[in-house]
Formats: sequence, C-alpha cells, structure tokens
Amino acid sequence: MRSPLNRKETTLRYCCSTLAALALSLGIAAVEAADLKIGFIDAERVNRESAPAERASKQLEKEFAPRAQELQRRESQIKALQAQLEKEAMTMSESDRRGKEQELARMSLDFQRMQREYREDLNLRRNQELAALFERANRVIKQIAESEKFDLILQEAVYRNPRIDITDKVLKALAESK
Repeated sequence: MRSPLNRKETTLRYCCSTLAALALSLGIAAVEAADLKIGFIDAERVNRESAPAERASKQLEKEFAPRAQELQRRESQIKALQAQLEKEAMTMSESDRRGKEQELARMSLDFQRMQREYREDLNLRRNQELAALFERANRVIKQIAESEKFDLILQEAVYRNPRIDITDKVLKALAESK
C-alpha cells in the first residue's frame, strides 16, 4: 500500500513530465510554424472581379436576354388585360367577362411557369459557369502555391493579415490565361 505522500509525489512527477512533453512539442511546433508559408485567397472576390467571371456574366446576360424580354412582354400583356378587365368589367356581358378572366388566369399560370423555368435554367447555367471558374481558379492557385513554395492556402478565415492574401496574384493570373 502506498502512502499519501507517494501518491502526491507520483502525481507531481506525472504532471511535470506531461508539462515537459507539452513544452517540448510546442517548441517543435513553433519551429515548424516558423518555416510554414501560408497564403489566403478571397473566393468571393475572385467570383466578382476575375476576368473569366466577368466574361461568364456577360455571356449569361446575352444568352438569357431574349427569354427575359419575352417574360417582360408577357407581363405587360397580363397587366394590360387585367387593366382592360377592371375598366370594362361593368359593361361586359357575363360570358365575355368570364372568358377574359379565364384567359387572364391562363396567361398568369403560363407566365409563372415560364418565369420559374427561366430562373431554374439561369441558376443551372450560372452554377455551371461558377464550377468552371473555380476549377480554373484552383489550377491557378495550385500553380502559384507550387511556384512560390506555399505550404498552405486558406480560403476562409475569421482574420487574415493582408500580407498573406494572394487574391490579386490569382486575379492577375486568371486575366492572363484564356
């Protein structure tokens, strides 16, 4: 049976050895961290400001402009029919009024369907373009990381020192590549 003093002594030795091991590992980690080269990339900024992102945005606008104009035209038709119906409802026969209301309801449903399809198609294409952009950006980031000997490139951080931000280099490299 051990005495209470031996137990305290054993506990104290254990704590001291644990603290020594911790201090040693922290010292090694500090030496390792001194050699660690870290970079940061602002993905949102790449998405907003890069040349490929701007080209993709213009391409999407051009691609979806006819459908957007068609939606505006249909919306104007619906508003005009609704205004006509409100204006002439009292002077129309019951069957004419019911026919116009049914036509308005059908046009509204068609418009909503077209609008939903437009949004879905636009989102799908936008996501495709974003995926292609991020694939290109990742290749450029990897090239920069390898050429400048970065150990770690972060994409999100609560805080970052501006000196480790490589976003401008990535934007420049993306602008130069086709």
